[in-house]
Amino acid sequence: MVSGMEKQSHVPPYSKMDTCQAPDPHTRKPNITLPPKACDAHCHVFGPSAVFPFHRDRSYTPPDAGKELLKSLHKKLGFERAVIVQATCHGDDNSAMLDAIASSGGSYKGIAMVNETITEKELEGLHAGGVRGTRFSFARHLSGQPDFEKVRRVTQKYAPLGWHAVLYLEAKDIIEYTKEITTLPVPVVIDHMARFKVLDGLKQNAFQRILEFVRNDDFWVKISGAERLSNTDYPFDDIVPFAKTLIEAAPNRIIWGTDWPHPNILGQMPNDGDLVDMLEKYAPDKEIRDRITVHNPAQLYGFDA
Repeated sequence: MVSGMEKQSHVPPYSKMDTCQAPDPHTRKPNITLPPKACDAHCHVFGPSAVFPFHRDRSYTPPDAGKELLKSLHKKLGFERAVIVQATCHGDDNSAMLDAIASSGGSYKGIAMVNETITEKELEGLHAGGVRGTRFSFARHLSGQPDFEKVRRVTQKYAPLGWHAVLYLEAKDIIEYTKEITTLPVPVVIDHMARFKVLDGLKQNAFQRILEFVRNDDFWVKISGAERLSNTDYPFDDIVPFAKTLIEAAPNRIIWGTDWPHPNILGQMPNDGDLVDMLEKYAPDKEIRDRITVHNPAQLYGFDA
């Protein structure tokens, strides 16, 4: 534990053949009690690889973390709903995600990854399976620079379904691609606060641009990923002012998720009970926390439709 000290940055990223860390198996029950219908709005399922093989061109290999483990986690934490986000290790084969959604009795929705050749019929099949948007992963440690021409072509295809685009990108790309982001034909959700650099402070251009975005009805931000953004170990206090500022700017368009099972964590694996308790730091007012964990994801993902 090096709480209060700057994290080490010399650890090399995982390669395709490396196996990522497994999530902490000793999930702590949170100190706060989540309200009924609380939603983990960003989590993943990996495999099991014997049933749902990983993509051959993946950039990392996670340990199996299937739907049974996810359901056990949510029971311990107090989540009744979840949004399963397709991760790059499965590519555009959304089978594991769809299987988990089908087993949830309507409690799970999904965010898919798709190829731009996807057909209208295939999109309708995903929609029937609980998918409500697609993810475009442009984190530089996993992929190349953003291709917004592809994003536009894909989002134009599914705009009639009422889906949204989830963008996982770097802070500098928020500045460089502002026009492209703000002119997409669908609502936009920014993953993990756009991986801003904490040491650059609240006044940095990228964070100020995100604040501008989220004040628009067509934009949402996930205040997740503290364990990725912080320069310290838990309790990640350097992240709290950023999350608070986003909530103050647009409390109706903020969502949160565990990011379980935390793929590609290079340092200490977080405990998901600790992460849930951070919500009380982000939003001391219970009404606001309930909005973030229940009402906002219900609106965005159509849980109560």
